[in-house]
Amino acid sequence: MRQILGMLSELRQLQLKKLQAPEKVLGEAKDFYRFMDSGLSGISFKSDGSLWEGEERLREVMTAAHFNNAFGDFIDRLLLPAYQKKNFDFEQFIRPRTVPNFAEVSDKQRRAGVDDLEYVGEKGEAQAGYYPDATKRNYAVHIWEKQFDFSMKALVNDDLGYFEEVVPEMGYAARRTLEKFVSRMMWNALTTGWLLANAPLYSTLGRLTSTRIATARMAFNQRTDARGEPIMATLKFLVHHAGLVDAVRVIRQSQLIPELATNAANVIAGDFVPIEDPYCAGVAPNLPWYGMVDFRANNIIPFTLARRRGVPGPQVWRLKSNIESVSSLLGAGRDVGAIWGDFATGNIVVKVHDEWGTYIDPSTVVGTSAGNMFDVRGSYYAQGTMP
Repeated sequence: MRQILGMLSELRQLQLKKLQAPEKVLGEAKDFYRFMDSGLSGISFKSDGSLWEGEERLREVMTAAHFNNAFGDFIDRLLLPAYQKKNFDFEQFIRPRTVPNFAEVSDKQRRAGVDDLEYVGEKGEAQAGYYPDATKRNYAVHIWEKQFDFSMKALVNDDLGYFEEVVPEMGYAARRTLEKFVSRMMWNALTTGWLLANAPLYSTLGRLTSTRIATARMAFNQRTDARGEPIMATLKFLVHHAGLVDAVRVIRQSQLIPELATNAANVIAGDFVPIEDPYCAGVAPNLPWYGMVDFRANNIIPFTLARRRGVPGPQVWRLKSNIESVSSLLGAGRDVGAIWGDFATGNIVVKVHDEWGTYIDPSTVVGTSAGNMFDVRGSYYAQGTMP
């Protein structure tokens, strides 16, 4: 850069001489270029051209040998991508519900129809029939939050964009928390305890096989209402432990029943949708699984998830800075940007907020409490502890 300025200075001197400029103008042009050159080198001059005392500063000069260090420290640095996350696609079998506020909301669930007709002879009188009352289900939404603090210096020094991924990660954290909540709804001791207590139509101890899936299908086919009348209930979703992915794939791709040494056709291969729950606990080979109905098709709601109206998903909030910039001693100040953070510490405060809830059976007795099952007729549980 200094060589370029030197060439420009010489070129300007030649131009001025051709124009027969006076010596004063030539001197001013020469001083101007020398001022620019001194600014680049960090040297200041007095008006008489001499150096200011104590103002001479040495600047670092980078040679070719320094470029390896520069590439190693700056150019070669990378922000490696984060681990890929597993998802729990629970929306397929969990019924969504919207509520107006945080107060408890009641749904009325019809459990059966009216009595059958009875034969009435000549001049006979019809007997009084019975209409069962609907069952009340109460639930409410709750607040779920987490706060994160960052220093202003950390954000300013972030030349790799690490903190640019923090806000999306907060959204992922909210989703992950919700997925774990839904997983606990299914696998907690009260929920599974009721199903185990009502075996064999609602549960089994066996591990996942095509034969046991067929048994679960037949169990759903025998569901009845509160009067004992048969109802439509079809196994649609198979929610399973992550360690059962290959077992599910074998069952779905086999034309014959894989565990039987016969020519029996595998009639269940395409009749269910597998859903992996990455948060389900289990130690191989004792891996649990669930059968679920489709609440849209059968009007049976195995589980429900409520949200408050206007909050369909997580929200990220930032605390406004309490710093005010003073433009003059007499004029009013103005708010600074949020990047400056808190007046006392310089911290930038961010919070992620979400709201959800579900049905909770008020009973706490294992085997009698339905846990989080909104309607027990929509579920079939396999503990996976027997071959």
